[in-house]
Amino acid sequence: MNRSALLDREIDKATDVLISRLHAARAETDALFQLVKTEAMYDRPIPERHRIVFYIGHLEAFDWNLLKGIGGASGGRQELDRLFAFGIDPVGGNLPNERADEWPRLSEVYEYCRRVRESVDDLAPAASAQFLNIAIEHRLMHAETLSYILHRMPFDRKNAMTVSRVPSPGPFTPESVRIPAGSVTLGLRRDAEIFGWDNEFGDHTVHVPTFSVDKYMVTNGEFLQFLQDGGYENRALWKEADWNWRTAAGISQPAFWVRHGNDWGYRSMFEELPLPSDWPVCVSHAEASAYARWAGKRLPTEAEWQRAADVRGQLKAAASDQWDPAPAGTEIASAWEWTSTLFAPFDGFRPFACYPGYSEPFFDGQHYVLKGGSMRTAECMLRRSFRNWFQPHYQYVYAGFRCVSGEGNE
Repeated sequence: MNRSALLDREIDKATDVLISRLHAARAETDALFQLVKTEAMYDRPIPERHRIVFYIGHLEAFDWNLLKGIGGASGGRQELDRLFAFGIDPVGGNLPNERADEWPRLSEVYEYCRRVRESVDDLAPAASAQFLNIAIEHRLMHAETLSYILHRMPFDRKNAMTVSRVPSPGPFTPESVRIPAGSVTLGLRRDAEIFGWDNEFGDHTVHVPTFSVDKYMVTNGEFLQFLQDGGYENRALWKEADWNWRTAAGISQPAFWVRHGNDWGYRSMFEELPLPSDWPVCVSHAEASAYARWAGKRLPTEAEWQRAADVRGQLKAAASDQWDPAPAGTEIASAWEWTSTLFAPFDGFRPFACYPGYSEPFFDGQHYVLKGGSMRTAECMLRRSFRNWFQPHYQYVYAGFRCVSGEGNE
């Protein structure tokens, strides 16, 4: 067999692996939709996100809109291709105001998905590795989005399933770790032989002065002390925009907490629990920043977070049936971690030609970088270079934080 034939064979094998991964990602999102009772498919648990029915169509429409240019297959319907094409990330309250009865019937959506999935399967063997990786990771990102959306649904609107929780390693004492000054490399090389999204490329070195970082993510128990000390009512702890959001929306506690007089519960996926004091707290960037000021510290920059992660070591992926954060001290991915760095391109940024709207619209000075990963993040996206981002007033994502002190600027 000549060299060209060997290369073609290796490419075919690599494509087969990616197609298998795409099928596995489909199985994961299919299983998530099965958690939703039929009568709840048009529910909208989070105002800043679409109704659940949208995501059923969106995952297939995205793959189809991405791959249909390869040619040789038919499957979509133009009006549904457009309807299911894009999600939303409103800043400033620009929320869609559609009614549930304006969406297609479920039977129509399912038939559209069936036809489109068949067409994508016909096209996939001829697709590039970049196209297939985009389809896989886009779907896995939405698996996490769907998880926190379903988390907001009333328990009786979901079909319960078996829950796995990581046992507590036992009592621990919050402490800080000193990270010596040093250099850290952010981003991927242009010639990197792994998949990365457009905002990950542009490797560069940053010098990071000495700083100290929390050994563990801030827990529910620690955040409760902030709340009980009047942290939500102390305007001095909040940036003006954050304070205005907090007061206008009546924010007085983390979104996953439930208050019962002087007692607190935690809203898990399928049941309410007494507040687990050693689980990382999940809050918005605004709440995390206020806590950090209350503690006399600050949130880390992206470079500081990465420098500390390089020293501490890589987080481990959670089990696929884990719906709750792992207790502090387990070093299992439990929640994304907020940084003080605004989401912006690295030098030489080039958007993907096939998906130019992935990152660039969010370089708007209104989104912050998150690093790490949550208990619902796919293992492939726990890679060192991956950058997540959200606006500072979004409470629902699985996002927590560590505090730092040192020379860096917020």
